[in-house]
Amino acid sequence: MDVFPAFFPLAGRILVIAGSGEAAEAKVRLFDGSPARLERLEGAAALDPQSYAGAALAFVASDDDGFATAAAAAARAAHVPVNVVDRPKLCDFTTPAVIDRGEVVAAIGTGGASPMLATLLRQDIEARVPEGAGRVAALFRSLQDEVRAALPDTGRRRAFLRAALAGPAAEAAMAGDTPRAARLLREALAADRLPVGGVQFVDARGPADLLTLRAARALASADVLIADEGAHGEVLGLARRDAERQGPTGVEHLAALAGEGRRVVRLIVGVAWRRELAALDAAGVQTEVLPIAS
Repeated sequence: MDVFPAFFPLAGRILVIAGSGEAAEAKVRLFDGSPARLERLEGAAALDPQSYAGAALAFVASDDDGFATAAAAAARAAHVPVNVVDRPKLCDFTTPAVIDRGEVVAAIGTGGASPMLATLLRQDIEARVPEGAGRVAALFRSLQDEVRAALPDTGRRRAFLRAALAGPAAEAAMAGDTPRAARLLREALAADRLPVGGVQFVDARGPADLLTLRAARALASADVLIADEGAHGEVLGLARRDAERQGPTGVEHLAALAGEGRRVVRLIVGVAWRRELAALDAAGVQTEVLPIAS
């Protein structure tokens, strides 16, 4: 990872756009409808560090190299991170191609190397993100404290949210019926039961493009990752970064994790896993084998 993507809250923040022309207007359109306060700077004001005081971010757009350099220096002197359009070497951060669904925001960046590539990737991904995704996120934000209070255990809470995101409350939010969505989510929270855990066996010999979509989704939702030595790095890279990672362990431990309602992904390389599978099945543990794509 050559750059780290981060999301800045915009409510109550000041954003400065220095310069004029189409590039500056494009930055204004980027933040149209956001809760941030936009301030436009031109001429001498854009070269004065005091003009940037209190800003969260600054954007400089100008065809004049001298102006762009001086304005960037002024923003930096005010300790404000700055982006200079089409001049990556002057940037503290680059502007990604953005998919905006309100509460749900996705960004694709290339570190300034190829904005056109980022735009093409955004168009491909944008078609797969439904318009109602932001309303679903807003629903879960509104009840976040209630869910945390009812389910203080992180694993249990994650399992509940995973199920709820595929349930009727999320469907109602997607359709725009916010009151019904909140009622359904509260009902699901009141009726919550210990989730059913299980062990999914995933072929980890690699490369990652041999995995089925179901196997990739298992890695993305795993609570615990248990990998054989020699598991392919690309396959490991598909797992959730915050999933608990453990080395090969006994069948009793696998069964215990599943009994706690944990989703365990067992990344396998050799053939010893067949004995584990048979023992888990005999113990009544829910199992699934996810082979590579044929």
